[in-house]
Amino acid sequence: MGIARLGLAALAVLALVALVVIGVRSLSGALSVAAPKPTPTVTPPSPEPSAASPRRVPTVVVRCVRERCPTVFLKEAGGDVLINREMDDGEQVRSFERKLEVVLADSASVKVLVNGEERPPGSPGKRQEFTVSRD
Repeated sequence: MGIARLGLAALAVLALVALVVIGVRSLSGALSVAAPKPTPTVTPPSPEPSAASPRRVPTVVVRCVRERCPTVFLKEAGGDVLINREMDDGEQVRSFERKLEVVLADSASVKVLVNGEERPPGSPGKRQEFTVSRD
């Protein structure tokens, strides 16, 4: 009986150590923040520029028009992921990349401008996937 108890105790300690290691790895992964890529910018809503001011038009602008917008995913075609998260009311992301893949979890919760022109909103709760490219 002494050896069986010792074996059970060792097994319990091993399980506890494994749980602690898994917890620490999960916590450190959740707390680590990657440096933001400078291309996409998240800004509060701003007034539309006047026609007199010549400005570079983003390839795509996605603006949240609800209190909380489900996952918005923007990715350079064949490249880096620019955003893959939920957005808050008024928050927007824009990119000047030549070609982008866009996935909207709820296409009615966001306003999308493609090369300066508004894209029609989708049905509430419907997912949309599309690719945009610079003119």
